[in-house]
Amino acid sequence: MHSSARCSTGNAGLDTVLHGGLPASHIYLLEGQPGSGKTTLALQFLQEGVRLGERCLYITLSETAQELADVATSHHWDLQGIDLFELSSVEDLLGDERSQSVLHSWEVELGETIALIKQQIERIGPRRVVFDSLSELRLLAQDPLRYRRQVLALKQFFSPRNITVLLIDDLTGNHADRDTHLHSLCHGVISLERFTLEFGAARRRLQVRKLRGATFIAGYHDLSIRKGGLEVYPRLIAAEHHITFSDNLVPSGIAQLDALIGGGVLRGTSTLLTGPAGTGKTTLALQYVAAACARGERCYLYEFDERIGTLLSRAENMGMPLTRYIEEGLLDVMQVDPAEMSPGEFAWSVFKAVQDKGCKIVVIDSLNGYLTAMPQEKHLLLQMHELLAFLNQSGVTTFLINPMLGLVSSIDVGQLNVSYIADTVVLFRYFEAEGRIRKALSVIKNRGGRHEETIREVRIDRQGLRVGEPLTNFRGVLTGTPEFVGNLRPLMEGRDA
Repeated sequence: MHSSARCSTGNAGLDTVLHGGLPASHIYLLEGQPGSGKTTLALQFLQEGVRLGERCLYITLSETAQELADVATSHHWDLQGIDLFELSSVEDLLGDERSQSVLHSWEVELGETIALIKQQIERIGPRRVVFDSLSELRLLAQDPLRYRRQVLALKQFFSPRNITVLLIDDLTGNHADRDTHLHSLCHGVISLERFTLEFGAARRRLQVRKLRGATFIAGYHDLSIRKGGLEVYPRLIAAEHHITFSDNLVPSGIAQLDALIGGGVLRGTSTLLTGPAGTGKTTLALQYVAAACARGERCYLYEFDERIGTLLSRAENMGMPLTRYIEEGLLDVMQVDPAEMSPGEFAWSVFKAVQDKGCKIVVIDSLNGYLTAMPQEKHLLLQMHELLAFLNQSGVTTFLINPMLGLVSSIDVGQLNVSYIADTVVLFRYFEAEGRIRKALSVIKNRGGRHEETIREVRIDRQGLRVGEPLTNFRGVLTGTPEFVGNLRPLMEGRDA
């Protein structure tokens, strides 16, 4: 759809959602409960106007100038260049005989207040205006019909003046007292939400409800308030991102492992590493990461479970110089706190790693940690499917680590079964032989091509990860109750190293 020139909101994520910004010279409604981030977003909108050399005006009926200055200071901003019209001292403008304060706004005539606002706009001539908030205007009107007429009059007043206006509504009061007609009067509506989970930080999200004559990314978008402003994480749509890449094989650097997977993992596919804890899933993923970094490819590791220091120390002991690759800028390791990071923020972080830094391999360790970040589990597979589709279409090789519940007895796949959306599935198991706990791995499926149907022993020590011969003398390894039917020659012992 064709639209007028776009007006940047000053927020890169929101501009992405709006496909460039708000169509200029219109009135928009910014609504949300207290604490959802409306004032922060409004100040970002005006800060962008100041940066572009536009005259900006903040009309406040609810917050004082000091309160706004405190918000700006918390983000290392200043209000220079923004004209502030504070109606908390409206008695000075109405005269001594009308000594009212915004703290008792229902005693002030609505018409006189609107007239003062119009005078300020005529005097300053702004290009951007924030009106905070409509709740106080609703109190002044006391009558829904009168309030509606005044809002419509404001719209007609702004319309010919080439001003982009944000009307803030904090949604206070009963649902019956709120006038839904605002959605029809305004050119666009942006809703902010804040909700608290049973554990962890409060979550915030944004939704563009309407935007006349312009396209936008529909649905909910996670956001957070950080020092420096409000960050919006646009919902990832895989269909909008596709590049041409060669679907060559990605080697691990271990000939036996590559042979097991048919020569290597195919680029642009996802590999699920599943099995009990301690069987070597993370080590196998790190082997691919180390090999890719040695080739000069950029890799990202998102660690939900293990501490980064422990991970790097373990890798160094096995001959993987991950610390050196981090220093060279080839590897980024991010410790993810599921109680603090929302799923949308995580997906956006992966998106930026691919788009901005050219990442070729992504490791997510583990899916159980990712599940913890979800406030609603029913959406987890949808978000994971969209993320994997984006990575696959971008030519990124992805490793997903999914620990099973249980160790050596009956094993459950855990809280999340994503095996059907993975292109390759590698299964790890424990088995017992000669009074020792041993490990085995096998490839269950490989959409990228052929793969061995054998079950091989795997050993992890200071020499790294080693893959042995097929366990032809055992049966029942995958069931967890192996039965010895031959000699012990294929087993990997320390003396064979």
